[in-house]
Amino acid sequence: MSLPSLRPSIPLRWLGFDTDGPIAVGGSLETKGLIEAYRSGIFPWSSDPAITWWCPDPRAVFDLETFASSRTVRKTVRQAGWTFHVDRDFIGTMQHCAEATSTRPETWITNDFIAAYKKLHDQNLAHSVEVYENEELIGGLYGVSMGGFFGGESMFHRRPNASKAALSFLVEHLKIRGFILLDAQVMNPHLASLGAIEISRWEYLDKLKQALQLPVTF
Repeated sequence: MSLPSLRPSIPLRWLGFDTDGPIAVGGSLETKGLIEAYRSGIFPWSSDPAITWWCPDPRAVFDLETFASSRTVRKTVRQAGWTFHVDRDFIGTMQHCAEATSTRPETWITNDFIAAYKKLHDQNLAHSVEVYENEELIGGLYGVSMGGFFGGESMFHRRPNASKAALSFLVEHLKIRGFILLDAQVMNPHLASLGAIEISRWEYLDKLKQALQLPVTF
């Protein structure tokens, strides 16, 4: 397996797959290269001082068939009267995801990432799920969509359970639309608490190949 052609603005340094870290460093966030990367199971993560490209093993995913939202989340949504929208404020969702928090003092979502994913959004290849309390954006997530694949990038909340509610809405939306793969990239305690599981890199790439062939849209 080889890294896709990313039209790098600076030389791309290949590190290989036998590592727990990035598989390559360098290149640019140019739209064509991003599309080729995601179609190859690769995603960018951080851009300072150079872009790092990742294809982790194992890979974190959400099983669309077994995922179940918690009773607490459903109760919160019902009592608070939250509403959900898709792509109502894609840039605002990314900007909220980029904000520092007490548990995440720094973020990899820099201005160049926001500009690059806005271009994907303009091509209907990146989408946001947003949670509103009245007219206030209080939670959400965004990611990349191709065929029956959705690659979750980041989420945020300004009320307890708001990001969990966004994830639950996303899962139901993807199931209705006929998606088969929801990528969560790299496992962490928060993703595990939401129900993410790990599969091998090669199982993930096989599922991705199948998902990309499906004639479905977000």
